Amino acid sequence: MSSQHAHHVPDAPAVGADSPFRREHAARDEAPQFVLPLVVRIEKTEPPARTDALETAARAVLVLLTDERARDEGAWAQAVHAWQDARIRKVVRRARGAEWRKAGELPGVTVTGEAAQVRVFPPVPLDGWPKELAKLQVSGTDLDDPEPVAAPDGADLPVLWLNPDLGMSAGKAMAQAGHAAQLAWWELSARERAVWQDSGFRLAVRTAARERWAELSGSGLPVVRDAGFTEIAPGSCTVVADHPALRSRL
Repeated sequence: MSSQHAHHVPDAPAVGADSPFRREHAARDEAPQFVLPLVVRIEKTEPPARTDALETAARAVLVLLTDERARDEGAWAQAVHAWQDARIRKVVRRARGAEWRKAGELPGVTVTGEAAQVRVFPPVPLDGWPKELAKLQVSGTDLDDPEPVAAPDGADLPVLWLNPDLGMSAGKAMAQAGHAAQLAWWELSARERAVWQDSGFRLAVRTAARERWAELSGSGLPVVRDAGFTEIAPGSCTVVADHPALRSRL
């Protein structure tokens, strides 16, 4: 599975100065293509819960974006800039045991949820994956929630709402959730970003009720539209990023 995305370009420019929604990025398909690798730890005996993995992956993308190595003159800054200038592709692979330990030796950041662990790495060229990551499996990331997932806790909690009519593997949904978190980040002001970062990037990932999905996807909130390379049809709306700061502007 690859996680290649197309995103909607709004009429008004985004608030964030680094947002590729700005018109000078309209030719992003002509730029060199990079991909953001994410690796989820899935041990045979103790796999993480699906929602925990999705939320951890979304937070991992935000942690990468705010890492000092990804900004200014940091070691990852050039790769992150090139990745955001092109399609912001993400691929989720799985690892266990020795594979996970070897992946942990590469430059990156490990983000832990309730039990899930996701390691995010600086973007790499589409055909230039490190061998330790290239050999990891993309398939096999099907996860379940052993218990019913509670409703989001509070109106101030950013929620990434999944399309209830799309059946996505956990790996695909993790990449989509990460994409939605990134779209929300691009739309926030510096002050709003600082508040979210100070909270540890609190967020929830939930599947929207069908009667609510139409309202959400047409609300003006950031929407992930998938390019349709894997699993789902091109142009499918997969996730709506419902951040309270963005909701207040509607």
